[in-house]
Amino acid sequence: MTPAKTSEQPARPWSSGTAPGAVPLLGHTLALWRRPLPFLTSLPAHGDVVEVRIGPSRAYLVCHPELVRHVLLNPRVFDKGGVFDKARQLLGNSLSVSRGEDHRYQRRTIQPAFHIQRIADYTAAVADDTRTAIGSWRAGQTLDLSDTMHALLMRVAARTLFSTGVDEATIDEARHCLRIVSHGIYQRTMAPLGIMEKLPTPGNRRYDRANARLRQIVDGMISDRRRSGAGHGDLLSTLLRAEHPETGARLNDREILDQVVTFLVAGSETTASTLAFVFHLLGTHPEAETRVHAEIDEALGDRSPTFEDLPKLEYTRGVISESLRLYPPSWMSMRVTAAETELGGRTLPAGTMILYSAQALHHNPELFPDPERFDPERWLADRAKEVPRGALLPFGAGSHKCIGDVLALTETALIVATIASRWRLRPVPGTTLRPEPKATLEPGPLPMVCAPR
Repeated sequence: MTPAKTSEQPARPWSSGTAPGAVPLLGHTLALWRRPLPFLTSLPAHGDVVEVRIGPSRAYLVCHPELVRHVLLNPRVFDKGGVFDKARQLLGNSLSVSRGEDHRYQRRTIQPAFHIQRIADYTAAVADDTRTAIGSWRAGQTLDLSDTMHALLMRVAARTLFSTGVDEATIDEARHCLRIVSHGIYQRTMAPLGIMEKLPTPGNRRYDRANARLRQIVDGMISDRRRSGAGHGDLLSTLLRAEHPETGARLNDREILDQVVTFLVAGSETTASTLAFVFHLLGTHPEAETRVHAEIDEALGDRSPTFEDLPKLEYTRGVISESLRLYPPSWMSMRVTAAETELGGRTLPAGTMILYSAQALHHNPELFPDPERFDPERWLADRAKEVPRGALLPFGAGSHKCIGDVLALTETALIVATIASRWRLRPVPGTTLRPEPKATLEPGPLPMVCAPR
């Protein structure tokens, strides 16, 4: 069989290797399970394409950014299979897991909700929710910043999705359910066999209850909106009005439900973790914090930030980019070859697992000198051009790139500016940051002390 033709195949000699440390029967499964971040970070030293054993199966981690781009820009050959098939059982055929024409239709349908003007319209609500959240903080108070940011971003995501009509008690209940569901999705997609999730364990029962209640809450909101017939310019309104360009068919309630649950997961979990990492980094790097404060004070004076202020916050945005480099929310993902193809000098049969990892890219010293150092100046105009194309990959690339990437970056910058204009946050002495690779990369408990500026 002739390997499938794909576009933009980089033309250069590639190196390949095999990950060390495989054990009989299990291969590298234990390393991926017990210490995935250091394991992935170590692999680019072994080649541009590195063979990894997952049980008896072979997978290939793509370590060079040009090869990663090649994979992500050719979705017909490198398909969303494997773990996405398992996630599809939980998220339906929503945008995050759909393929082919389904994905193209969904993306065209939903894209208007993420137009730059719509994003600008959302920002007043983001700033308002942030001011409300920090209004109750007190000098000397200790917060679990991870939990605090998740609570805030759940409110922000609910406002983006539903605009109005979501009370605090419902948001808190949905957030509690969402945390359980998000963790359950990770356990199910990472399990090598589809057996454990079928057993009546306490964890599985807790997941089933949380998933059912989350969907009940969202379904109630969809039904209320349908009955009211009102449009609010939010994502739910976009989904309710969407029509297939050829058939005129509209999404049914189950399809809308799957999309909304997916956006609740994506819209709150990743941005909340990024914010917690950002404030941990500022709290442990006072010189960077001082520079952020000076930039915000100069741009804002005594007022709250707006969408129009963001271009003035270059260093603050550099801090966010550097946090995403050090702690990428989507730390590893995969594709499956739909046909025999060539990649990095290897001929791979159909059905081969292809892994790519922002963690491995972002911590590669060939791409980022001194990669473990927090250096926001990497992203200032005069140095950012030195970063190889595709080396920073927090949101993916190609047609499956995160549709909400601009919204997420906008929300993050506004929240950082709003909080940093009023407060300093310091880690509790003795706190050790231990990133937790789950469905997304999470900071774990992060106690920090509030100090007014």
